[in-house]
Amino acid sequence: MMMKPRYLAVAIGLILSSAAQGADISASAIEARFNAMEKRLQQAESRAAKAEARATQAEQQVKQLETRTASNEQQTRQVAKTAEITQQQTADVAKRTETLASNTKTSSSDNSGFKFTGYARSGVIMNDSATSTESGPYVTPAGQTGGAVGRLGNENNTYVELNLEHNQTMASGATSRYKVMLADGQRSYNDWTGATSDLNIRQAFVELGSLPTFTGPWKDSTLWAGKRFDRDNFDIHWLDSDVIFLAGTGGGIYDVKWGDNLKSNFSLYGRNFDDLDDNNNSNDDTRIENYIVTANNFAGPFQWMVSGLRAKNNQDRENTGTQGVTNAADTGFHTLLAYHGDSFYGLREGTSKTALLYGHGLGAEVKALGSDGHLTDDASTVRLATYGITSLSKNWNIAPAILAQQSKDRYVSGDDYQWLTFNTRLIQQITENFELAYEGSYQYMDLDPQGYQNNNKVKGGFYKLTFAPTFKVGDISDMLSRPEIRFFASYMDWSHKLDSYSSSDSFGTDGFTSGGQWNFGIQMETWF
Repeated sequence: MMMKPRYLAVAIGLILSSAAQGADISASAIEARFNAMEKRLQQAESRAAKAEARATQAEQQVKQLETRTASNEQQTRQVAKTAEITQQQTADVAKRTETLASNTKTSSSDNSGFKFTGYARSGVIMNDSATSTESGPYVTPAGQTGGAVGRLGNENNTYVELNLEHNQTMASGATSRYKVMLADGQRSYNDWTGATSDLNIRQAFVELGSLPTFTGPWKDSTLWAGKRFDRDNFDIHWLDSDVIFLAGTGGGIYDVKWGDNLKSNFSLYGRNFDDLDDNNNSNDDTRIENYIVTANNFAGPFQWMVSGLRAKNNQDRENTGTQGVTNAADTGFHTLLAYHGDSFYGLREGTSKTALLYGHGLGAEVKALGSDGHLTDDASTVRLATYGITSLSKNWNIAPAILAQQSKDRYVSGDDYQWLTFNTRLIQQITENFELAYEGSYQYMDLDPQGYQNNNKVKGGFYKLTFAPTFKVGDISDMLSRPEIRFFASYMDWSHKLDSYSSSDSFGTDGFTSGGQWNFGIQMETWF
């Protein structure tokens, strides 16, 4: 076998070394050593080849690792770039969302465009002889000064409100709102009632909100002008009695914010009283205009409202009673303190509101502020209103209300009108579309008109009980959800002395005297 040069050199070295150590080494011994050495050299060569293969493999693995590392670094850079882009896109979306929210914020609507809303009630009512009957939430003698007794099973009219609005948001973020209300009231059951219609434009106004040039307390305020119901009026719906109703033609500003929980509204309303007839010559009638300046302040759930009234020349109006003539007022003031609760008097879940009102002079009509031009300079009225809504159980809801008022020197010197109303409506849910409604009212009155409008002094009580099976398609658990269609039966009675209060009111008329009255009917009510 042929030996590689390096092995041959080693072999010669070993031979020479061996020769030097002893000349007696035999040729066979030398051959054996050569064979052993060659074997060891082959083993070393094998180990070297394996080491070289492992080194080559390791080198390949290092190259692969370097390739993967470079790829990972590139992917990491791409991920970081994508995250940066996503973050920027998120910021852009948030900015656009904030801008959109700012641009679409208005005082009464979140959407631009047209909006249609309405209210209506209509039905037929009869007594137990299937003939016409007297009815209405203000049917009692106390009703002349605002003493409501409850509307369920006690209404015989058709009343309709149609509201059309247009809302707009400008590029600057400013908003505008235009609203017009068309209303009609009717007692006729006929399909065509044009000859007796009370069709009327009750509201027509414009609001401007979120004006970018307004800063400080005025930043989120809303300007308005026109003919309208004040935005912050509120009522006891099931009594059909406003707690406060401020309306007319004028202008003002809403939501002047002095702090996080303190804001004010300021307004000027104009109203008209009946003209004064000078010497029975209609051409010389004096036009009486009443102006109401109001500051309406809110601190959390509390409301404090104060108003001043002025009607020049109204003092020439004369009211006649048994004590002679009393002149009407030409000025007055009015105030209201209210609490708007988010629970049922703090006792359970629900809502409740309580208000105490006082007025003097022209402000002595404390509910429909500025609507009565016959009030005297000395007239004073105090009124308490409280009501709430809560669930008694899964299938029962209750809504109690108390309304009380005393008014003295109202129309003539020495007169005194006192009344107190307790009312409760109870709802029993039967199915998701059917409920039973029950309503009870009691009113006590002590009225001394001092001969004004030939009315007589009386005192006594009135009560009304109503049962009304009701169908509805909305949330049956919500007492104020509409629309609904109700059948009803009402029974009412009162003290016989009340029949003699007046010859012009309902009580004491033919077929409507104390002793008990039944009314039956069907009615629909809706709003949206």
